[in-house]
Amino acid sequence: MFRVVTYNVHKCRGLDRRVRPGRIAAVLRALDADVIALQEVLSVGGGVREMDQARFIAGELGYHCAVGENRRLRGGAYGNVVLSRQPPLCVRNYDISWRWCERRGALRVDFAADETRAQPALHIFNVHLGTAYLERRHQARELVGERILGDGGLTGARVVLGDFNEWTRGLASRLLAEHLQSADLRTHTGRTRSYPWLLPVVHLDHIYYDPALELTRLTLDKSPTALVASDHLPLVADFRAR
Repeated sequence: MFRVVTYNVHKCRGLDRRVRPGRIAAVLRALDADVIALQEVLSVGGGVREMDQARFIAGELGYHCAVGENRRLRGGAYGNVVLSRQPPLCVRNYDISWRWCERRGALRVDFAADETRAQPALHIFNVHLGTAYLERRHQARELVGERILGDGGLTGARVVLGDFNEWTRGLASRLLAEHLQSADLRTHTGRTRSYPWLLPVVHLDHIYYDPALELTRLTLDKSPTALVASDHLPLVADFRAR
């Protein structure tokens, strides 16, 4: 049994407009996940510790940290981050940017099945797709293609999670559902929309997984701290191997 979380932290800026990485760390500590996929993380080194959001949160939790820098922002690395209890076997950031749009990436982090670390048993893909319709279509095809999810060298179970930015069911959702199982929000929570949490109108945060895994529980964290820490809520999934 293992737990994964996907969470768009919005540069750690909460609904009170305060930038507080410590608050994000508190939300994640309570969730007690094995693997955490974060989007919109800004990590500026060489100054105040909290400014390096990825490593600050990882340090607060005592987790390993893998950063997928997609672009530079305010002198720091901006993009996706994977935090984990277990040290990763491999970290790779795929460029899935389209034309003139904002740089986007899919961060892949591999984990071993046991302490021998012989080969990967789990491949985590943390993604944050673009806001433009044609951009997302390009990124969807890139994701399911031979370069990323279709890579013949992948030996373990795949989990794809993150902020897909699809306001309606688009090509990314359809293609991923053809290749992987979808963690259905309605089945597990009775809800079809999750963003923004205050007045939810869309479902942006998703988790897809290989049939080799069984999803046993899916929840949205609506703790008091999570309700103010970001405009997204953490999506929490518990899995076990079939």
